[in-house]
Amino acid sequence: MGDEEKVDQRQFKVILLGDGAVGKTSIATRFSSDEFTQSYKQTIGLDFFIKHLILPGDVHVAMQMWDIGGQSISSKMLHNYIFGAHAILLCYDITNYESFANLEDWRAAAPGTRRRPRAAATDRARANKCDLSHMRAVKSEVHNRFADENVLYSFMMSAKSGDQVKSCFLRVAAVLSNTSFSRPEIEVESQTVVKATIVEHAQHDPNVHSGSVPAYTKSKSSCAVS
Repeated sequence: MGDEEKVDQRQFKVILLGDGAVGKTSIATRFSSDEFTQSYKQTIGLDFFIKHLILPGDVHVAMQMWDIGGQSISSKMLHNYIFGAHAILLCYDITNYESFANLEDWRAAAPGTRRRPRAAATDRARANKCDLSHMRAVKSEVHNRFADENVLYSFMMSAKSGDQVKSCFLRVAAVLSNTSFSRPEIEVESQTVVKATIVEHAQHDPNVHSGSVPAYTKSKSSCAVS
């Protein structure tokens, strides 16, 4: 590179664990390519995603995401998949309490996820499908208690809307690279432009022709607007 300073490049292996259909693939897809699909396709074994980030201080980070299939909890390959991971993300669906309860099994099955001081923790508890909060089966206080008891960072997000997905991974990258990243900076970096959909509605009541108003019909019911 001649007299130019060498770029600080780092790569981290991040594992997504959790039951099938909780949205692990959707989370990884939303973060890596900012896309979301309504259809569900089961992940068999594992899948890979990668996203390049530039953090403050010109730190270049490659986030290599390993999306582990939900059926892999009983697989002998699980330890091989997780080996060398820098961070493990425990994922569940807030509308499915069983997927939350099973996080204990996923955590126990993942080597190297023993309790540790929070400052050194690389584990994350993340709740997905927060756009369906009206169907919530896992209360926020239960989620927070699990995170506190197991010394985990916690995130609430929606792969469908993209809410908090990028900010979560930015926080993970910052912790792993020991990079200073303030909350306002993460919020600014996480902002995305949402394209508005133009809907063509009828401009006039179809019952109104050439400016004539339909005849008034007396109704037994009444309404008031305040």
